[in-house]
Amino acid sequence: MLSMKHINILAAVGFVIMWSSGFIGARLGTAEANSMTVLMWRFIVAANILSGWWLWRHRKKLSVKSVISQALIGLFAQGGYLYCVFLSVEHGVSAGTSNLITTLQPIMAAALAGPILKESTSLKQWGGLLVGIVGVLFVVYEDLGTSSQVPLWAYALSFLAMISLVCATLYEKSLKHSVDLSDALPIQTLISAILFLIIGFTTGYAAPPATINFWFAVAWVAGLSTIGGYGFYWLNLKLGSVTRVSSLLYLTPPVTMLWAFLMFGDRIGFLTIVGMVLCFIGVWIIRKQATSKPKHKECIVKGCGQYG
Repeated sequence: MLSMKHINILAAVGFVIMWSSGFIGARLGTAEANSMTVLMWRFIVAANILSGWWLWRHRKKLSVKSVISQALIGLFAQGGYLYCVFLSVEHGVSAGTSNLITTLQPIMAAALAGPILKESTSLKQWGGLLVGIVGVLFVVYEDLGTSSQVPLWAYALSFLAMISLVCATLYEKSLKHSVDLSDALPIQTLISAILFLIIGFTTGYAAPPATINFWFAVAWVAGLSTIGGYGFYWLNLKLGSVTRVSSLLYLTPPVTMLWAFLMFGDRIGFLTIVGMVLCFIGVWIIRKQATSKPKHKECIVKGCGQYG
């Protein structure tokens, strides 16, 4: 039987790998079809798998309030977040850059936790946020220099994706009563499938291309990125604090960039490395400040991000 230490390690490794796969999957999918087509079929496949599993397991009934809450979390954490990520990649933003921009989410959430959730946010934590933003600017600057055809608003989409995930995270942590991961994920995925199904048909992007590469990309993002990525995201919040998850998120850009290098031949430049180092410093400042506080003040996940 695995010890809690081993479970934590496996959960962390699984999260980094699965979360990183989403940015690669976005690039694979948008090379074959419009981002809306990929997202629609991604969530149709994932929702069918999770809904079928939920019915097979005969999960307990949930209150209407819990269903609505998880639906809202799904709309922001999956719908808004992923649509903006896919659009940014589709318009030329590199997978690594998009990943790095969106990994500002935990620091932004920690900074906003004070005014929104009444959690204290120190000057050092604000400093960590600033350092992280500077790091992202370094990466974007180099990407602009090597990809002159990428419009500035495409980078803004990645920032909007990050903000959408922040909103979902803060809302989830404000809930007084948690929902089991086995119930939460199917609801979140199903509402996202409905959202993208409606948008797909109204925009004329519902029809999938009859190519093996497209369905490979759909299987990739449905299995690895949706079920695996979000499953491990909430699991890590259950096992630990938002600070711990923050540090894990900053391991995803190098993994994504390594995949992009191996799969697509993307260059990893000097300014990109400098930006990543600055982001690691930023999250280290946040982590160091959080761990120096008493346990009952350390983490906004306590009593909020617990499933089960």
